[in-house]
Amino acid sequence: MGRTPMDRIVIADDHPLFRAALRSALDKAAPGAAVEECASLAEAKAAMQSAPVDLLLLDLKLSDSEGMAGLAAVRAEYPAVPVAVISASEDAPVVRHALGLGAAGFIPKSAALPQMVEAIAAILAGDSWAPDLPDVEDADDLAARVSSLTPSQLRILEGLKAGRLNKQIAFDLGVSEATIKAHLTSVFRKLGVHNRTQAVILAKQLDPS
Repeated sequence: MGRTPMDRIVIADDHPLFRAALRSALDKAAPGAAVEECASLAEAKAAMQSAPVDLLLLDLKLSDSEGMAGLAAVRAEYPAVPVAVISASEDAPVVRHALGLGAAGFIPKSAALPQMVEAIAAILAGDSWAPDLPDVEDADDLAARVSSLTPSQLRILEGLKAGRLNKQIAFDLGVSEATIKAHLTSVFRKLGVHNRTQAVILAKQLDPS
């Protein structure tokens, strides 16, 4: 299916050199597309709010969003926008987790230019794209458990991984400490763990770093 010059694509990555690499891939996969570069999740959201977007290329590690919380937030706020995750990780649990959260594709930063072009073209054509993954049942189960968390619960889990206290996470999210405690009960139940330490250990298995 051919693309039109009306395509609008947003790149959200805080590394200028990699944004340039993605632009090169876009020149081949979607010639004539309007490309907007952003260095943070906030900038990307502003770009998406200003006009319709045909594709968001989202780095999992940005200055204002780390891990899957950014992807979950974008999917919740802009469910109609295809999101291709860009990550330095190629670990199967990370890829499966991203796809489980609704990413249309997963492009490793180690991918060669032709592979990036192939991935972007496939996603713009309405298909999904991801690197070949080993068939690992445990990874599927782990990703499914974390993917069952809501965007707010994912942000709380990211706070736990960062070693923040309940009151600090509550401040970050603009809610009460009691709300955080209530969320943690649900987080532990969904993850099948009993405490913060177990939750952090499990979550780090899906860490994109």
